[in-house]
Amino acid sequence: MADLTKKDFSTIELQEITLGLRRDIIDMCHTAGSGHPGGSLSLCEILTVLYHQVLNIDSTNPLDPDRDRLILSKGHGAPALYAVLADKGYFPREELWTLRRIGSRLQGHPVMHKLPGIEITAGSLGMGISVGLGMVLAARHSKRSYRTFVIVGDGELNEGQNWEALLAAAKYKADEMCIIVDYNKIQLDGHSDDILPLGSLKAKFKSFDCHVLECDGHDIDALSMAINESLNLKDRPSVILAHTIKGKGVSFMENNPAWHGKPVSDDDRERALAELK
Repeated sequence: MADLTKKDFSTIELQEITLGLRRDIIDMCHTAGSGHPGGSLSLCEILTVLYHQVLNIDSTNPLDPDRDRLILSKGHGAPALYAVLADKGYFPREELWTLRRIGSRLQGHPVMHKLPGIEITAGSLGMGISVGLGMVLAARHSKRSYRTFVIVGDGELNEGQNWEALLAAAKYKADEMCIIVDYNKIQLDGHSDDILPLGSLKAKFKSFDCHVLECDGHDIDALSMAINESLNLKDRPSVILAHTIKGKGVSFMENNPAWHGKPVSDDDRERALAELK
């Protein structure tokens, strides 16, 4: 297991951390008897790179006004976010196994003010970019230099509010914001192209005056390069299309829409953890 108190990690160590997140997600969803394993598993490399390489954050001072902001707009990916926050010391690891219990701080979707490290209450899809732009404008107003990262699912891009927010982000040249699309091409009950085709996301985002980068969302080095490049792009928001696989790491969950919100049984857990050694 990687030493999570370190500040600098090798690619191999980051891959090891990511594997640990996937094991935690399986155990959390199994213990809860509910949850969203598929879209949580596709997020793991993205969250590992952000939390262990990029974000200016401090778990001992979670409300630091100069901290970077991370908005998980696809709130059903909460198990992945909770797992990485526990790794970073925002709350005790044993609390992970209270996911979705009555009275738990770890609700099925993130709830701000309940748990340190949660920037917005999520669940209703499509609002993250709007909130992210609000944080960018707040930083400017208060003369602070923090960055804002927004993780959206490709399925939630069906929501029109995203595109209204991008019109405003272009107007305000919001280069302090980086939007990362967890582009796993599956949503709640099927493949995105079968439900409401998005066409060329690259062309769409460019037409809304965004810088657009693409990478393999499960390649640690490629993600790091894309995020670092986005930090140096000016005069407009950046978008990273991170191509991912829903259910990544567990063969019977990969690219299977059924695992968007399917409970993890005892047999499922045993099979999944055997693949995640």
